[in-house]
Amino acid sequence: MSNPTFIRLPKGGQLCPHSGLTRSYMNFLTLPSKTNGFNPPVESRVVKKDGTRRGIKLINYASLMAFLESQPNPKTLAELAEKGHDDVA
Repeated sequence: MSNPTFIRLPKGGQLCPHSGLTRSYMNFLTLPSKTNGFNPPVESRVVKKDGTRRGIKLINYASLMAFLESQPNPKTLAELAEKGHDDVA
């Protein structure tokens, strides 16, 4: 089975079946904010019908997976914290 090009945000209170992330965290990754320098790390699109205010947010699957792969391995973080690195949260 091939991977999708875009995925929808999960419904509120549910986890994304592809990533295991919550709806709010996926929104956080796709919305420009001061935290991310107004450059979200994950690409998304909003598809809406003409004349409507709301639409469907679609997350670029490859972009989401690339972001997740770029994150430190939890074992690595634990090892760093054990070695006394203060910059590990």
